[in-house]
Amino acid sequence: MSLRRPLWTAAVLGLLMTLLVAPARAAEDLPFRDPSLPLNTRIDDLLGRLTLDEKISLLHQSQVAIPRLGIKYHKNGTEALHGVAWSNDDNNNWAQTFASGTVFPQAVGLASTWDPELIKKVGSATGDEVRGYNAIDPVVWGTQVWAPVANLLRDPRWGRNEEGYSEDPLLTGAMSTAYGKGLEGDDPVYLKTAPVIKHYLANNNEYQRSSTSSNLPPRVRHEYDEAAFRPAISADAVTGVMGSYNLVNGRPNTVNPDLGGLVRSWTSKDLYNVSDAWAPHGITQLNHYYDTETEGFAATLKAGIDSFTVDDNNPATMTALIKDGLSTGLLAEPDIDKAVRRALSIRFRLGQFDPDGGPYAKITKSVINSAANQKLNRETAAKAMVLLKNSARTLPLDPARTKKVAVVGPLHNILLSDWYGGKMPYKVTPLDGIKERLGAGATVTGTDALDRVAFKDVATGRYITVNDTASPVVASGTAPTAASEFDVTDWTDGVSTLRNVATGKLLTGNWGTFLANSDLPGGWFVQQQFKLERQADGTYLIAYVGYEINEGWWSTPDPYVTIGADGTLEMGSKAQAARFSKEVVSSGAAAAAAQAKGADAAVVVVGSDPFVAGRENHDRTGLALGQSQQDLIAAVTKANPNTVVVLEDSYPTTMEKVQDKVGSLLWTTHAGAETGHALTDVLFGDVNPAGRLTQTWYKSEAGLPDILNYDITKTGHTYLYYKGSPLYSFGHGLSYTTFAYQGLKLNSDTVRPDGGVQASVKVTNTGRSAGDEVVQLYTHQRSSRVAQPVKQLRAFQRVHLQPGQTKTVTLTFKAADLALWDVTRDKWTVEKSEHDIMVGGSSTAIRQRTTLSVKGEKIPARDLSKVTRAADFDDYAGVQLVDESKASGDAVGRIGTGDWISFKDADLGKGATGFTAGVAATAAGKIEVRLDSPTGRLLGTAQVPATGGVYAYTTATTTLAKAGGVHDVYLVFTGDLRIRDFALTK
Repeated sequence: MSLRRPLWTAAVLGLLMTLLVAPARAAEDLPFRDPSLPLNTRIDDLLGRLTLDEKISLLHQSQVAIPRLGIKYHKNGTEALHGVAWSNDDNNNWAQTFASGTVFPQAVGLASTWDPELIKKVGSATGDEVRGYNAIDPVVWGTQVWAPVANLLRDPRWGRNEEGYSEDPLLTGAMSTAYGKGLEGDDPVYLKTAPVIKHYLANNNEYQRSSTSSNLPPRVRHEYDEAAFRPAISADAVTGVMGSYNLVNGRPNTVNPDLGGLVRSWTSKDLYNVSDAWAPHGITQLNHYYDTETEGFAATLKAGIDSFTVDDNNPATMTALIKDGLSTGLLAEPDIDKAVRRALSIRFRLGQFDPDGGPYAKITKSVINSAANQKLNRETAAKAMVLLKNSARTLPLDPARTKKVAVVGPLHNILLSDWYGGKMPYKVTPLDGIKERLGAGATVTGTDALDRVAFKDVATGRYITVNDTASPVVASGTAPTAASEFDVTDWTDGVSTLRNVATGKLLTGNWGTFLANSDLPGGWFVQQQFKLERQADGTYLIAYVGYEINEGWWSTPDPYVTIGADGTLEMGSKAQAARFSKEVVSSGAAAAAAQAKGADAAVVVVGSDPFVAGRENHDRTGLALGQSQQDLIAAVTKANPNTVVVLEDSYPTTMEKVQDKVGSLLWTTHAGAETGHALTDVLFGDVNPAGRLTQTWYKSEAGLPDILNYDITKTGHTYLYYKGSPLYSFGHGLSYTTFAYQGLKLNSDTVRPDGGVQASVKVTNTGRSAGDEVVQLYTHQRSSRVAQPVKQLRAFQRVHLQPGQTKTVTLTFKAADLALWDVTRDKWTVEKSEHDIMVGGSSTAIRQRTTLSVKGEKIPARDLSKVTRAADFDDYAGVQLVDESKASGDAVGRIGTGDWISFKDADLGKGATGFTAGVAATAAGKIEVRLDSPTGRLLGTAQVPATGGVYAYTTATTTLAKAGGVHDVYLVFTGDLRIRDFALTK
């Protein structure tokens, strides 16, 4: 790779002149500063000039300047998930510093557009604004950015659902590729920004995220979780990977060998991989995976992490540990050089060592929150909105007939951002947008429709009272006043915030001395969260659910509000909890209904706060919209049949109480400063909604598996394997018009594994409004050695059609995309089978079908006489996958008595006579070899001795009763042991 495409003769002459010129020369004249030289030549030159200490300094997130070479300070990790969010200031104690630029819709909203070209524009605008901020202050705003997020939305209870794109790997890959390409820019060599994709791998739970292990059988790992990351990396749309906090199959991802091997095999370019914050410390201090931090840091580097995100901007600890690793032989200087070379490659491509800073250095602060970006934001927010339901045909509203509108609900006149969102420089709320759209001649009223309540301590008759924002909250006074009244917002999952009427501030946990001093829920621990628990006698307990109570160091499990002897509110156990009567001063639902009655239309804006009931480090337990919000919907729809419900949140949400009462339901994620304009565009038909859901909306959380169960093939979840009836299906979204499909054709009815498939279908707008249709192509493999998805997305295209217009939409995919991971031979395999080809407007709205014959292969029967990895089982019960060694490999372990693994269709020939297994155990156990079921014919039992440790493997053997033919072979375990591999002798 060459920067600015030099002639090789000029490069060689330049290098020779460098060697002849004597002796000291200005840093700006050194060869690494010369853009006409090839990139590798420049890297070699600079790397050769660095001292060991200087090289080690480049392993840290916060990279100090090297004045003697004219190298400036550099910081990794500006957050830019959906616009520039925040960074840390090296000159101000590493303070979190927020951007105030264009805040685009959350990532799940971006994906809901199903429009990669649009999302590339969003990524490009975000990249421009990163450069704009970098021009203002390059110390704070580094140009290596931590985005996009490719973690799959496997479980809707995930606290970070808003950060991902989809439960589907193809859609996730398309969106992460588009956003990453936009962030990088279009120069063939230079980078506008250097995006880092996160969080590798299988990171979809916040519950004990740094200590839990995601159990990934090989097919799930390769076909699902890895498949979400591969597209962006293969397309060179990202320049690095962030390892996630969690473990996979018993090994922390910080030392996942994929980071140095597999993910780098997907691209020919250098990847500059980074750790998540504190994670290299966590593998020793939390996971106790290594005995010493020196071992942990050395293993992190050798596994493929090139940059340590530890200790804020202080590299001293890292430096000492790396030097200790060098002195003890755990590391060698070439290990350092390898990582530093990757760091330098990205910094060169960012233009940092060019005299003029490279082509993107010309971008100035003028791009921040520009008119063009505001326009793009409005377009994106509107295109992301999903019309979930319109059975009442309330939408679109007719502005000529809509002169009196009631806009109600907790989100009717506020806009909220999230942990990875910036500060909005302006806000157009739903109320603002509707007022602007209808103009001065209309009457548009608004209310947040919150219940105003007072809490009276049953024991003393005193009310919870706020005297001021600095004093502890107390129970005092026997009659309610504004100081003892609270507006309650019942968000989701039963979590509420309580805003004091007198001060306008939220009740806040404040480590046990309650204050009312917060404007909004926020901070790392979000101490403004409470649950109001109704008791059998009608009284209430107030549970405190700030996020810090989930930390290991928190001393009061499940804390509740108690009242001290002096009346001060305190925290205590449930047994100590004070009982309160909840006196309703005024009903928000009643006020909203009164406002809605007689209006031409009512717009109810409900939903979530991104900081409440789930966020980074905290999952949700349920999916339900707050009951008071559901009561609000019920009251308003009863008062005014011309009601539209706008659900503004970041994840699938249920509202069982009113689901059937809502005639028109529109979903939007938290969509940034232009939310009000975009919402109004959709409500009044200026934009025909065409957003589509990117994950399954289940009817409730009741049927969901444990959030730590990642094996979707076994649990039957995500649209890929779910056979139930969802609330709203993957790909669902309605329109103000209708579309017809006809004439689905394939370029050929058959395809070989190395071939491609081209499907064409005619799509016609059969309604009266122009609109977009998202044409989705799914496949289903009819026969297979393994359980196949119900259907799987293979291609999609968003198309615009005028009324009556017909377009032929062409969708393509490769036959290789149909491959499965063959556990019998550890490779991708395209099986011989008929495939249903299905095209339509969602995964359940299939309009056209045809059949494709794939001329693949039949996977042969297993040959268990060859050494077989135990992890390559076909089915299992109870066991988990664990690390074979700390460096690499998977084994089967964490076994309980009676647990088993099975190997389907094993050809035993004329008879297997012996069994040999690689095993490890801390105590003696045994392995039974059985046929056709866990309780089937017993062929033999291998005794497993204690080996002295889980990584100390030995060989266990037994003779087998002779059995031939093709059978399913079961290994049934007794005792907690590990099995690495095995073979049957014939």
